Amino acid sequence: MELTQRIELLYPEMVETRRHLHMHPELSHQEIATPAFIADRLEEMGVEVRRGVGGRGVVGTIRGGKPGKTIAFRADFDALPIDDQKDVTYKSTIPGVMHACGHDGHTAALLGFAKAMMAVQKELPGTIVLIHQFGEELSPGGARAMIEDGCLDGVDAVYGAHLQSKMESGRIYLRDGFLQASEDAIKIIVHGSGTHGAEPHTGVDPILAASHIMVAMQSIVSRSADPLKELVVSIGKFHAGDADNVIPSKAVLEGTIRVFDPELRKLASQRLRTIVENVAIAMGATAEVIIETGYDSLWNHAAEADVVRIAGREVLGEENVVEIDPVMPVEDFTYFTQAKPGAYFFVGAKMADSQSVFPHHHENFDFNETAMLVTAKLFAGIYFEAQGLSADSISAGLDSI
Repeated sequence: MELTQRIELLYPEMVETRRHLHMHPELSHQEIATPAFIADRLEEMGVEVRRGVGGRGVVGTIRGGKPGKTIAFRADFDALPIDDQKDVTYKSTIPGVMHACGHDGHTAALLGFAKAMMAVQKELPGTIVLIHQFGEELSPGGARAMIEDGCLDGVDAVYGAHLQSKMESGRIYLRDGFLQASEDAIKIIVHGSGTHGAEPHTGVDPILAASHIMVAMQSIVSRSADPLKELVVSIGKFHAGDADNVIPSKAVLEGTIRVFDPELRKLASQRLRTIVENVAIAMGATAEVIIETGYDSLWNHAAEADVVRIAGREVLGEENVVEIDPVMPVEDFTYFTQAKPGAYFFVGAKMADSQSVFPHHHENFDFNETAMLVTAKLFAGIYFEAQGLSADSISAGLDSI
C-alpha cells in the first residue's frame, strides 16, 4: 500500500482525535490529561515514548530499519482562556477554555503521521522524533524547557506547521529568514498627584502626561527605526481613575512591541524608556517602565525551508506552495530553529463556508479539518526529502528506499 493511501485512511482517526481534544482543552502549563492521552496513543502504536519532557511535554521516537538522519517534527497541544461559542457537536466541554488556535489539529496530524510511519518502520531510513509541546500560548513557553531536557539531542533538523483559518485550504505558506516577530510586553505607570477635577492646578494630572507619552511613542517607529525594517509599538490598555470629577494619582498604559530584527528590538526598548521618563518629567509627573521579554523572532533556515518547498510541490503541486511576507504574531518554535536547523510553515485551513471563517483566538474559531491530512502528508514528504530521497516517495511507495 502506498504511504499516501495509508495516511488518507487515517484521516477519520485524525478527525476523531482532534474533536476529542477540542472537547477537552487544557490551558498552557496546566496540561495533565492531554499529554497523557498523547503518550498513551503513541505507546499503543509501538512508538518509544518519554513523558514529562521539560515538565509536561511528550517525545516519541520512531527508529527506522535503515541508516539515515534524525528528523524532528513538533506539534503544540495547549488551549486558550476563551469560551467556545460554536454550535458544533465537538464544542468544548470546559467553560472558559477552548482550542481557538488549531493546536488540537496540530496534535492530531502529528499522531496520524506517526501511525502511518510506524506501519513501515523497518523500511524507513533514519529516525523520526515526535515533539508534542505544552505551553506555547503563554510565555515562558514549553519549547525551551523541552530543549533543555534533551528533546533535540541528536536531531539533524526540526520542522513545524501551524494551521491557518484565514489562509486558503490545500496550500502551504512559508518564507526564508524571519517568519514571525518577537514580542515584549510593555507596562508604563505614570505617577501624578490626585486632586479635584475642578482644581487641576493643585495637582499633577497623570492622564495628561500619559496621553503625551502615547503620542511621543509614535516617534519610535516613525523617526527612530529604519523604515525598511518592520516594527510595531502598540498600547492596548489605558486605565486611570474611577470618577469623572477626580484627577487620579496614577495612570497605567499596557501594550506590546513586535519586531523581527534583534538590534531594532533593543533600540525600541531603549527609546521607549527615554521617551516615557522624560515626557513624564516635562509634564511634572514621574513614570516607571516595565518591559517583560517574550518570545524571540522566528527564523527559517534557507536549506530546511527548501526541503518544505520541494515536499510541498510534490504533495500539493507547485501552484499551492506560496511565498509570504513575515507576520507579527509570535511563536516559540523560534527556540527550536535557534538550537537546530529547521523551518516552520503555515497550512491553509480556511472553512468552505465563508460564514464560518473566524480569526485565531476568536470564540467562534474553527478550521477545515482536511488541513490535518495535508499536514500529515507534508510531514511524510519532508521526512523523505530531508533524508536526501525524493519527496515523491510518499506517492510512489517505499520500494525505492
